[in-house]
Amino acid sequence: MKVVLGRDDLAAAAGTAVEETGTRFERLGTRPIHKASRGFVDGTGADVCELAIVTLLQAVAQGRDVLLLPITALGRDQHQTLVTMGRLTVQAIEGHSVGVRAWSQTTGVWVRGFLTESYGVDLRKIDWRTYEGAHVDGCEDPSWVTRAPEGAELPADFLDGRVEFGIMGNELPSDDRIRTAITDARKVAAEWAASTGFTPVNHVVGMTGAAAREHSPAILAAFDAMRAAAATAPTAAIDPVGFAGLRGPFTRAAAYALEQEVVPRAVEFDAIVDRTCAALGVPASRLGG
Repeated sequence: MKVVLGRDDLAAAAGTAVEETGTRFERLGTRPIHKASRGFVDGTGADVCELAIVTLLQAVAQGRDVLLLPITALGRDQHQTLVTMGRLTVQAIEGHSVGVRAWSQTTGVWVRGFLTESYGVDLRKIDWRTYEGAHVDGCEDPSWVTRAPEGAELPADFLDGRVEFGIMGNELPSDDRIRTAITDARKVAAEWAASTGFTPVNHVVGMTGAAAREHSPAILAAFDAMRAAAATAPTAAIDPVGFAGLRGPFTRAAAYALEQEVVPRAVEFDAIVDRTCAALGVPASRLGG
């Protein structure tokens, strides 16, 4: 079984559990993690793969044989990822340019959701610039979003003033001029999490339907081991596991994605649960449902 997991603790726990069932475990060293997504979704890459929550939603919406194994691999606050270098604030974002690596990037989906939900922003009144496409074939940017010229990069465009705001997580450049567009962003993020009952989820664990059907005992053993490892991790308080824990983040992200034309149709969490359980041959309660 070929596996892509960015977190060493989850990979180690899953590897031991899988091999104890007699199934060979091969951890692929793909970095950054999102580069494994396209092959996984197309069925030519890993059998089990860490991937962005929005990539999984797009794959399901496109009818791909991709399932959720309900483990959070990465969760974090997102409000601080909307940045600027000028005097502009989030309240004045309409009419200005905003760069984001990809329209389907999960961080961007969360931030745009905050803009509409908390600040009443009309997303169509922003000059959006994207720099790459989705990891799922058939998913295109909305007609009101502009693709940057070939070879352009978001950090450089942002620092040089070609875009006035940027949505950047790991790719955020180091520059003393950069500040968050949302005042007291960390405080606002904490208040948002308190009101919703969860911190935004970026990455989860996915599996192909073929792997679930062929290696059900091994995947269930991996789930149990990763759940135990996640419970002792420093991020345990913000990284939900099990269907019950992921229902809130998935439902909110799916609603944002539909509103933003990231997915072509609504994706219901219960349908995701049902597909996983059918492939593995277990009730939802077996996976924290």
